Amino acid sequence: MLTTNEIERYARHIVLHQVGGPGQQKLKASRVLVIGAGGLGAPGLMYLAAAGVGTLGVVDNDVVSLSNLQRQIIHATPDIGRAKVVSAAETLQALNPHVAVRAHNVRLDAHNAVALFNQYDLVADGSDNFATRYLVSDACYLARKTLITGALGVFDASLTTIPAHETNARGDPNPPYRCLFPEPPPLGTVPACAEAGIMGASAGMLGSMMALEVIREIVGFGEGMVGRFLMIDALAMRFEMLRYSRDPSNPLNGDCPTITDLSLHEQAA
Repeated sequence: MLTTNEIERYARHIVLHQVGGPGQQKLKASRVLVIGAGGLGAPGLMYLAAAGVGTLGVVDNDVVSLSNLQRQIIHATPDIGRAKVVSAAETLQALNPHVAVRAHNVRLDAHNAVALFNQYDLVADGSDNFATRYLVSDACYLARKTLITGALGVFDASLTTIPAHETNARGDPNPPYRCLFPEPPPLGTVPACAEAGIMGASAGMLGSMMALEVIREIVGFGEGMVGRFLMIDALAMRFEMLRYSRDPSNPLNGDCPTITDLSLHEQAA
């Protein structure tokens, strides 16, 4: 049940007929894991905490640096040198003490991913490298968790929702991440953020959209993004939605799957 204090705190949600009291109760009962307390995770975590998600987990093994503060708004100047998950947890608890925050100060890998994901209902991936994105997407399928994944470029961004362990209305399996991108790009072909640069407000925009998509999945309103891939061009301020479907030859939930565990990611580590 929502307390009197919570009813006042979430009043602007509760008056929405798409959310209401029952929707807010769903948010309170939910457990969401956010991968990364960086550019995307920072605004995403703050809006999920403000929205009243009952349990928020954050996994990151990095520390706050001065160059992070241009976009990672969950941290402040005095946090430089501190573990990102500790800094993030303190900010989230100050924002909303009704939310339980779990700080996982570990490097996500093939050995801990599935066990960690099993503690949550839904995973939001704000990681900044392809190796982690493929690990997270494969682990979500094996752990039977819905994945909201966002990616950010210099002036471009993308977003989609992937419940690859579920089936659609026709009974067909939903497409996994590997149906969008069968293989990661060759090493060195995509410059890192430190080399290419990043617009801080772009990270805030996409991180907030990821939070909104998490909320929509939990509460259950609006048109879902399963099989829909949102592409954003921040230079032209243009939004495009593409549709994609399951490739029967994909190695995860295809007709003849070859990925049945995360050993592939042990070799890549």
